[in-house]
Amino acid sequence: MATKVLMEALSPTMEEGRLVEWKKAQGDAVTQGEVLAEVETDKAVMELVARADGVLLKRLVGDGETVAVASVIGWIGKEGEEVPAGQEAGATKDQEKPERTRVEQATPAGQADGAVPERKPEREPAPAPTATREAGRVKASPLARRLASERGLDLAAIEGSGPEGRIVKRDIESAAARPAARTVAPGEGPAYEDVPLSQIRKTIAKRLAQSLGPIPTFYLTTEVDMERAADARDQLKADFGEEGKVSFNDIVLKAVATALGQHRACNGWWQDDHIRYWNEVHLGMAVAIPEGLITPVIRHADHKSLRQIAVESRDLAQRARNRKLAPEEYTGATFTVSNLGMFDIDEFTAVINPPEAGILAVGRMAPTPVVHEGEVTARRRVRLTMSCDHRVIDGATGAEFLRTLKRMLENPLALVW
Repeated sequence: MATKVLMEALSPTMEEGRLVEWKKAQGDAVTQGEVLAEVETDKAVMELVARADGVLLKRLVGDGETVAVASVIGWIGKEGEEVPAGQEAGATKDQEKPERTRVEQATPAGQADGAVPERKPEREPAPAPTATREAGRVKASPLARRLASERGLDLAAIEGSGPEGRIVKRDIESAAARPAARTVAPGEGPAYEDVPLSQIRKTIAKRLAQSLGPIPTFYLTTEVDMERAADARDQLKADFGEEGKVSFNDIVLKAVATALGQHRACNGWWQDDHIRYWNEVHLGMAVAIPEGLITPVIRHADHKSLRQIAVESRDLAQRARNRKLAPEEYTGATFTVSNLGMFDIDEFTAVINPPEAGILAVGRMAPTPVVHEGEVTARRRVRLTMSCDHRVIDGATGAEFLRTLKRMLENPLALVW
C-alpha cells in the first residue's frame, strides 16, 4: 500500500512549511531516511526525509508552495502502484481532487522536471497565458528569488516552468547559462513586487503581536565605560593571536550570562499561571538574516569561558545565516541579547521574545567626552537598554541586574572573580 509523504513539523513552533526544493523526481527510487526535499520552517531550512522504501509515485506540491503541517505532499509506493482515490488533494487547498489515477514510472517525456503532473481534463480548457506575472507579481519560489538576486538576474525576464508558470531553481540556472539580457529601464517593469511572507517573517509578525500587545514592558538604560574591556580584548589578541580573538559582543554575552547567574529573578519565563525561574542560563543571541531575525542559543552560557562563548557564537551565527540550525539550537533561551552596534545604532529598545521576561539591547561603542579623574577625556562607552516584562521583573530588580552587568563590563576581572 502506498505511503503518504507528509509535511512534518520540523520545528517545535512550525504550523506550516514551504517546500523549497524537491530532491527526488517522480519515479525515483527512495530509501527510508533519504532526503526527499528541503522545507523552509519558521526558523530554518530543514531536510524532509522518506519514511518508507519504494518509488516516489507522485509529488502533489511544487517548489515554493506553502502547506499546513500534516498535509499530504506526495506518495511513496511500489513501481506502478495506484495512489488512493480522494486523498491526493490533501496537500493544498487549491489542489483539485482527481479521481483514481495510475502513476507512471517516470516523469512523462516533454514534462518539465519538478512540475506537478495533473490529470488530463475531459475537455481542453481555454488557453491560459504562460507569463509568470499575475496581478503585477512575478511568481517564483523563495530559492529562485535568492539565486536570481545573487546572480543579478531579472525575474520578470525569465519564463517559469513550475506549477502555474512559477519560476523555480532550474529556470534560474538556465537563465544564468544564457547571455545576459539588457537591464530593464525605469518604467518598463512593474511598479512594485508583492513578495509572499517567508515562514520566519510570519513567525516574527506573530511574536511581535504577542509581545507588544499583552506584555506590560518597561525599559532601563545605562551607559558603560568599555575602556578596560577594550584593553583586555586587545591584550588577548596580542598574547594569543587568532586563538585570543574575541568580539565586544562576546564580552557582553559572557558578562550577561555571569550576571544572570547572580540575578535569577531576571532569568525567568512568564507562564500565565506561574513564573518559571531558571537555574540554568541559556542565552539567546539575535542574528540578522535576509528573511528577518533568528536567535541561536548558547546553552549553559554561565558555565562557559569567554573563549568558548566566542567560538560557539561565531559558529551559531554563521549557521543561522545559512539556515542550517537544528530546532534545539534556536529554542529554549532564558534571556536574549540583541546588538545593533555594528550598524552605528547608538541605542534602541528591543522587543521581548516570550515567554522570556527580558532582552538586552546593545548600541555601538564610541568615544565619548567624559570627566575622568578630574579631566575631560574621550573614553569608549556603550549604551545598554533592557526591556523588562513587568509581570516578572520589577524596576529595582532590573536596575540591580544592570548595575551588576555594568560593574563586570567596566572591570573585566569581575567576570572571573
